[in-house]
Amino acid sequence: MNKTIPIIIEKDETGYYVIECPLFSGCYAQGKTIKEAQTNFREALDLVLEEKENRQIWENYQPKSIRFETLTHAQNSSSFR
Repeated sequence: MNKTIPIIIEKDETGYYVIECPLFSGCYAQGKTIKEAQTNFREALDLVLEEKENRQIWENYQPKSIRFETLTHAQNSSSFR
């Protein structure tokens, strides 16, 4: 069954692309290219979906709305004293 799920793709400080899915804790993969990271992520997702609880999340997931934003934040050092 094909599903569209939210994923986050970020290029890390070493130059690798990291993909994670907020639906499943610990479901992530990386690769030197986005395509490689996607291939690795699909393999990781297949493993995650072997668990009954995760399969139920997958089967019942119906996105209402997906929105992505970034946040810029300057650490206020006085709040850590």
